[in-house]
Amino acid sequence: MDLNLKTVSDKVDAGERLTADDARALFDSHDVWTIGRLADRVRRRMHGNAAYYNVNRHFNYSNVCALSCHFCDFYRKRGEAGAYEFSTDDARAQARDAREAGATEIHMVGGLHPYLPFSYYTDMLEAIRGEYPHLHIKAFTAVEIVHLARIDKRPNDLAGVLGDLRDAGLGSLPGGGAEVFDDRCHDEAYKGKIRSDKWLEVHDVAHELGLMSNATILYGHIESIDDRIGHLMLLREAQDRAIERGWPGRFQTVIPLPFVPGESKLRHLPGPTGLDDLKMMAISRLVLDNFDHVKAFWIMQTIELSQLALQFGVDDIDGTVVWYDITKVKRDGSTHQEMSAGHLRRAIAEAGFEPIERDTLYRRVARDGAAWRLADASLEHV
Repeated sequence: MDLNLKTVSDKVDAGERLTADDARALFDSHDVWTIGRLADRVRRRMHGNAAYYNVNRHFNYSNVCALSCHFCDFYRKRGEAGAYEFSTDDARAQARDAREAGATEIHMVGGLHPYLPFSYYTDMLEAIRGEYPHLHIKAFTAVEIVHLARIDKRPNDLAGVLGDLRDAGLGSLPGGGAEVFDDRCHDEAYKGKIRSDKWLEVHDVAHELGLMSNATILYGHIESIDDRIGHLMLLREAQDRAIERGWPGRFQTVIPLPFVPGESKLRHLPGPTGLDDLKMMAISRLVLDNFDHVKAFWIMQTIELSQLALQFGVDDIDGTVVWYDITKVKRDGSTHQEMSAGHLRRAIAEAGFEPIERDTLYRRVARDGAAWRLADASLEHV
C-alpha cells in the first residue's frame, strides 16, 4: 500500500470524514488498487453486495440552446442543421413507449431553448403524467430551472417555478449542468451558464420543497485536481445543509461524468483514461460520506468499465436508457444507446454483485414482464 494513504485508510476504517488534504493524497497516489479497496470497503458497509439498476427511458426534448459551451457536442442553434424540438404529442408518445416497456422513470433534459414558453414545459409534464401516471418524471437540470424562471419572468422565484413544475408532474431533478464548480473553468469552457452558487441554490430550494435530486461532476477537460476536490466539498456541504435543516429532499446519488470530446470545441483534449475514471468514482465514494449512492453512467463509462467500477465504490450502473443524444461514445454517432434489463443484470452478476432493480427513489421493484410494483407496498407514498 502507498504509505501516503495510511492516514486515509485509518480514517476509512474508523468511519471518519476525509478532509480536502486526504482527497488530495488519494488523487496524487498511483496506488489505484488501494484506493479501490478503500472505496469498496465503504460501499459494502453501506450496501453489502447489492448493485442497482433501473428500467428507464431518456428523452431529450430539444437540442436548441442559447448557450455555446465549449465542451458540448449536443447544442444547435434554431434553424441549424440537426436542430430539433419535440412537441407535447411527442412527449406523450415517449410515455406510451415507456409504459409498454415497463419503465419506472423517464429522464428528460434539453437545451436552453430561447423561444419556447413556460407552458411548453408544464404541458409536456402533464401530457406524460396523463399518459402514464405511475411513471416518475426526473427532469430539468438546475441550469434549465433557472432558464425557465427567466422566460416566465420569475427569476427570483425558484420555489414558485419548481412548485409549478412539481404540480404538473415533476418528480425529481437530475444532476446535470454542474460541470465543475470553478470560476476559471466556467469562464473558459461554459461562460454564460449559471455558476456554482446558483446551481446549489436550485438544489437547496428543491430539497426544501421535498424534491430529491442527483449531483454530477464533469471531469477530464480543463479542470485541475484542486477543482475536482473543491467541487466534491461543495456538494458535501450542500448535503450537510439539507440534513441539518431537516429538509424532506436531498441528493440521492453522485454521478461522476467523464468528458467525451466528440466534435466539441474541446475536441483537441483526450478526455480521461479508464484509470482516471476509476479513481474519480472511488474518491467520490470516499469523500461524499453523506451521499447514499455513487453511480457509473454506463453510456459514458461503458458497461465494461462500469462492471469494474462496482469494486471501486460504485453501487449503481443506471438503466436501460434507450435514447440518449447528449454524448455519443459510439463511433457511429447513434442516439440509440440501449441496454436491456437482462443485460444489466448479467453485467452486475458477472462482476460478483447482486442485481437489484430500483425505482428513481431507490425503492426495490418487483417485476412481471412490463408490469411492476414496489416490492414493499408500504413505501408507495414515501
